[in-house]
Amino acid sequence: MPTVALAIGGMSCAPCARAVRDTLGKLPGVPVQSVTIGAATVDYDPATTSLERISAGIKDAGYPVLGHHDPAS
Repeated sequence: MPTVALAIGGMSCAPCARAVRDTLGKLPGVPVQSVTIGAATVDYDPATTSLERISAGIKDAGYPVLGHHDPAS
């Protein structure tokens, strides 16, 4: 299962991080590793969801995804 680290804009407090964690937790095939202010790291099953769907879910929660990368690189 691939892992992706996401840079997320507009997050300024713990409730923001909780909102993103809750949103990601509702997506199928997306185990959340961590969410902090401005960032999230998740695993995802490409057979179940896509990186685009993950980004769209975060955007729907009110936060722009500023970028992403493989945390192992």
